[in-house]
Amino acid sequence: MRIIPAIDIIDGKCVRLSKGDYNTKKIYNENPLEVAKSFEDAGIQYLHLVDLDGAKSSRIINHKVLEQIATKTKLKIDFGGGLKTDEDLKIAFESGANQITGGSIAVKNPPLFKEWINQYGTEKIILGADANNRKIAVSGWLEESNEDVIPFIQNYQKKGISYVICTDIAKDGMLEGPSFELYKEILTSCENVKLIASGGISTFDELPKLSELGCEGTIIGKAIYEGRISLKQLENFILNQ
Repeated sequence: MRIIPAIDIIDGKCVRLSKGDYNTKKIYNENPLEVAKSFEDAGIQYLHLVDLDGAKSSRIINHKVLEQIATKTKLKIDFGGGLKTDEDLKIAFESGANQITGGSIAVKNPPLFKEWINQYGTEKIILGADANNRKIAVSGWLEESNEDVIPFIQNYQKKGISYVICTDIAKDGMLEGPSFELYKEILTSCENVKLIASGGISTFDELPKLSELGCEGTIIGKAIYEGRISLKQLENFILNQ
């Protein structure tokens, strides 16, 4: 199972929110590159970078942060937030993203998202299936759709998607543990899905459980920043898999 630390960006700074609420913003570091380098120094190879300003607006905003981290580290970055047009996608890849995550676009403009899957391939495009009470949320989680999470994923699997990031929004940033039951249901219902668990990771002991469930990766945010899980623990987990 891949370990994928998260850096969420507002105003060029590394922040975390609780349940996606922008009013709960807490700044952890004003220099995201410094944070990214600390991950790389711990033997971590992957990074989940989210443009929260972009997610709330209608276009990519913090691509300069992406470019800086991509050029000054060897981290493989998946980038999301505010990717609404072909131009946004082009900017993200040209700025150094290895993969992009599409959430809102997959709900609001399925034909365009399907075009991206066909054009860039399933290794480059990740489906963002972020759910609140099982309903897919969009626009930086400020809106809820009528899409139920399981049929939503299954529908995009038919269109070629293999990588899926699923965040249970009620758990995100709360340090109360991830949605094991939801992930188990997704892995049972969606054959061959490469599921990346996100939201609520609070202790190191949860990581082997997610691995045993069959998650392909897990995104860890606040637990690192709050010192609940150390980079040394993550380094050892990666080495001992």
